[in-house]
Amino acid sequence: MGRIVILGVFVADTAYRADRQPKMGETILGHSFTLGPGGKGSNQAVAAAMAGGEVHFVSRLGRDPFADMARATWARAGVIPAITEDPDSYTGAAYIFVEQATGNNAIIIAPGAAGRISVADIGARADLIGGAAVFVTQLEQPILAAHRALQIARAGGARTILNPAPAAAIPEGMLALCDIVTPNESEAEALTGIPVDTPDAAARAAQALMDMGAGAAIITLGERGALYRDQTRTVHVPTFRAGPVVETTGAGDAFNGGFAVALAEGADPVAAVRFGCATASISVTRAGTAPSMPARAEIDALLAANPA
Repeated sequence: MGRIVILGVFVADTAYRADRQPKMGETILGHSFTLGPGGKGSNQAVAAAMAGGEVHFVSRLGRDPFADMARATWARAGVIPAITEDPDSYTGAAYIFVEQATGNNAIIIAPGAAGRISVADIGARADLIGGAAVFVTQLEQPILAAHRALQIARAGGARTILNPAPAAAIPEGMLALCDIVTPNESEAEALTGIPVDTPDAAARAAQALMDMGAGAAIITLGERGALYRDQTRTVHVPTFRAGPVVETTGAGDAFNGGFAVALAEGADPVAAVRFGCATASISVTRAGTAPSMPARAEIDALLAANPA
């Protein structure tokens, strides 16, 4: 197992379940409220650690109760923090609306201190990032910091993964630093202009991302699994039946964390996609984001029950 280094954001998730979102100026009654750990990078780090990886998480926190929540979450999962404390800011938070009938979600993120992650912060962690076997980042923290981290990871020989979420304009040359890019359907459309409504459309979007510089692309397709494309093959990997869907909020993060672990263990990318799909399939059967991430034994059992 090689070292996995993940750069990203921690936020405290404030999740509200209701029949629908309120209109502007309207107040409605919800079904429930929960407070828990979140942030795409942190969720991915928890997923990877729970799946058996040696995971180091690079981020920035305030000094407040939400920072305490972050550290406790990572300690429980086995994530090794590489954190810059920022007493002049706050630890981030997210508003998550969950539709009661479907489990689908809409999210607003205020990243706080993690929104101030700088190129200098990345330079201070250059030895850690440069020594990674697999490096993962997203677009919740400043893009310049992510870009610099990808440069350092690539120079050190890491397998580099960009989860371009939330969708944003990507600087020229950044995708060329990515061995694999992992958008979902809406993010792939935002980046390529191709509506991803069928597996064939997903393949076209994946090729467009490769034409933009990525070495390979994975389009995650929700309940339809994921599509992997590189220079020699295109493979659709279906999802698994792990139980009734409760909440989809952390599914993409579960996929990316599981996928990174399988790559770090030397798996073929298609086998790693399958491992990621199994991780995500279990996560959606539980409420929450970081708390929904499955243990390695659960993932192995699901894969054993569904041989390729």
